[in-house]
Amino acid sequence: MTSLHDFTVRTADGGSSDLSQYAGNVVLVVNVASKCGLTPQLDGLQELYARHRDQGLVVLGFPCNQFSGQMPGTDAEAVTFCRTEYGVDFPILGKIDVNGQDADPLFAWLRSERSGTEGEDIEWNFAKFLIGADGTVLERFAPATEPEDLRGPIESALAAA
Repeated sequence: MTSLHDFTVRTADGGSSDLSQYAGNVVLVVNVASKCGLTPQLDGLQELYARHRDQGLVVLGFPCNQFSGQMPGTDAEAVTFCRTEYGVDFPILGKIDVNGQDADPLFAWLRSERSGTEGEDIEWNFAKFLIGADGTVLERFAPATEPEDLRGPIESALAAA
């Protein structure tokens, strides 16, 4: 796989979503959790999405329970949590693993494209990958990076799209 647009992911309702639908958009891919100290970043992610969606930004949230069980429950519960507790209206997809043998192919590719502070593995919840309009990985941001700090890189990527 050489582009975000080559992947199909599982949706929270058990279906599938072909990521080629986002060709031409700047995409921010984030592994999210509901019981993490970083969970309030959902507010900032929603603000980024609301501010830039009309210019072509898409935020994709992937619930992940690999870090201290901080995303318990079902796919539907993950979506409900994000929507009701944080007002998120960007896509929340099916729960996945981001590291290890069972890592979702999308995250295995993302990790191989950009290493983080811990090497290739995802360090924790709320790791962020900024994808250009052509589907290539532009940048990887550590979990502690606040969404507001992504504004400049996102605006640059949108301007280049």
